[in-house]
Amino acid sequence: MADVTVTPGIDIRRAEDRFKTQIGWLDSKHSFSFGGHHDPRNTHHGVLLVNNDDIVTPGMGFETHPHRDMEIVTWVLRGSLVHQDSEGHSGVIYPGLAQRMSAGTGILHSEKNDSWRLQGDPHSDPVHFIQMWVVPDTPGITPGYEQLEIDDSLMRGKLAPVASGHPDHDAAIRIQNKYATLHAARLSPGDTITLPEAPFLHLFIPEGSITLEGAGPLTKGDAARLTAVSGNRVTATAPTELLLWEMHATIAA
Repeated sequence: MADVTVTPGIDIRRAEDRFKTQIGWLDSKHSFSFGGHHDPRNTHHGVLLVNNDDIVTPGMGFETHPHRDMEIVTWVLRGSLVHQDSEGHSGVIYPGLAQRMSAGTGILHSEKNDSWRLQGDPHSDPVHFIQMWVVPDTPGITPGYEQLEIDDSLMRGKLAPVASGHPDHDAAIRIQNKYATLHAARLSPGDTITLPEAPFLHLFIPEGSITLEGAGPLTKGDAARLTAVSGNRVTATAPTELLLWEMHATIAA
């Protein structure tokens, strides 16, 4: 983490300008450099390195693969996603259930759209989820896993903490970064919220559309990277689900 001199402003990133990975069973759109997609001018914002918007067909998914020294938060919008890892954790993630995996010294995991292998009947529904990675405060921690259901009423018309390293946010899953908090909100048309004060904010619209004060309209898949700009109002212009990272540090250059 680092304190740096920043230039205030709002950087709008449109859905159609994201990097794309499409391989039959996967439709993935990347807000930042990821995998084979690399742009040295687009590697992170604050402490957020990955904001992947993924749709996976039924019966398919990410086979077992490794991670290290990363806080990985998964938020499902539709469908269900099965998580299994080398630490013995296994579970089904669904809308409203936040999941965090701390990779720490190293972990292997898989993510697949095959919940019927654990329970229920086979289905033909894709799973749509957002996966986000932030750097931990301290490298080399013991790998860990946590999931927590976020009550829908907490997100209706307002921001609710979903994942946080801040001690005041005891209603959220814990991440190993005291400088970062992920908020979620579900807004009806006309609902207005005010963005929190922080040197770095990342606002992503996975569903719906809003107007951001000082920047104009954002629709599905759009994002705004706010730097040293706080207190802007967001007004929904359609039924909307949004994800907001509030960050009080950035990654050292």
